[in-house]
Formats: sequence, structure tokens, C-alpha cells
Amino acid sequence: MAEIILMSDPRVVAVPVRECGERLVDVRRCGLLLVDERKRDSSGAFAHLRKGVLARLLRAQEELPEGVRLLFVEGYRPPDLQQRYFDEYAAELSAAHPDWSVDQVRSAASRYVSPPEIAPHPAGAAVDLTLADVEGRELDLGTRLNASPEESAGACYTHATNISDEARAHRQILGAALSAAGFVNYPTEWWHWSFGDRYWALTTGPESATAIYGPKAFT
Repeated sequence: MAEIILMSDPRVVAVPVRECGERLVDVRRCGLLLVDERKRDSSGAFAHLRKGVLARLLRAQEELPEGVRLLFVEGYRPPDLQQRYFDEYAAELSAAHPDWSVDQVRSAASRYVSPPEIAPHPAGAAVDLTLADVEGRELDLGTRLNASPEESAGACYTHATNISDEARAHRQILGAALSAAGFVNYPTEWWHWSFGDRYWALTTGPESATAIYGPKAFT
């Protein structure tokens, strides 16, 4: 199995950011994507991505076979919400493993929630999504979207073996379309894909690669 680089890896933190200044846009306004409301917030931040990320997402949708569509669930996430998610999950892990060091908890937590200082969601560079049929019904991808490693017995990992053949085939369809559009997957979460962030720069470029999207305030 290929090495899984976690978000907590020092190599991710070391990637420099050369912010391009691209604006956040509301994916709902394009009218071309199915948008799920489960992560809806009062400001509508969840439905935003950087303009270039949305363009690539629409390109990925064109790569899908007939009768299959992307189902957008969450894009931009405010930094304070990212912090809360990380702290809550880290606290759960600390309670379950009182013998773990701070570094062990941070590493394990980053399988499921990115450390706030390098997380791609607050940069508007990441999207959580799945597949649906033309009527908007979700397809089986092996676990619920946002299932933790503990809840799913590791089936949330993109290349998990403890899923059905149908779910594996659907993950391959999703991955092929998004990869063709330039996205990279976070291997512990089959639903999480990003472009332009530090993780993308590290996993796709040379050692001198830089991210083009850094944390951004939502206005």
C-alpha cells in the first residue's frame, strides 16, 4: 500500500503559500451542481469555493458516465469551525487513549479533521462530495460521507478493502473524474478532494511547489 501522508505531517506544514487572491464563489449560483443541504449554515459559507476550484469541479462532472452526477456537500469552512471540529475529535481520541502523547493525538486526529492551520477547507480549496443519480439519490460509496475511522472500521479510507464491489466501483468513478480535473484526494476520506492547497502542492508537485490558496476570510 502506498504511503499515506497525513495532514499533520511536517512536510505539509512546510509547503509555502503564495496566495493568488482568487475570490470565493457560491456554487449554487452556477445551477450545474446538485447541492446537498446537510452542512448548510446561516451565512451560506458551506456552498462556497474558490472560483478556480469550482471550474475544475464542473470539469470533473463532465467526466462522469451518463446518469451519474456529483453531489456537493461542503466546500468552504470558517477557521473557527475547523478549529472546533479538530478540538472535539482530538478530545474524543484523548479520552479513548489516555496513554497517547499530544503528537500521537494530533496525528490520529488529522486522519479525520485537518489541523486548522493547514486545513484546505478554510482556504476554499477543498470539497466534500459524493455521487448521485440524476434524481439526486446518493449512490453507495461504502460509508456515509464524513464517517470517522472508528465508526467505519477504516472503511472511510479511499482504498479500503472492507466495502462492497459496487461501492468500490463508485469510488473509482468519482476518483477518475476528479483526478482528471486536477484534484487530489485525502486518502483517509474518500469524499475529500482539493486543489491549490498545501496538501495538493505536496502530493502533486516538485519539492519547490507552492500552494496558491491559503486561509481566507468569508465575507
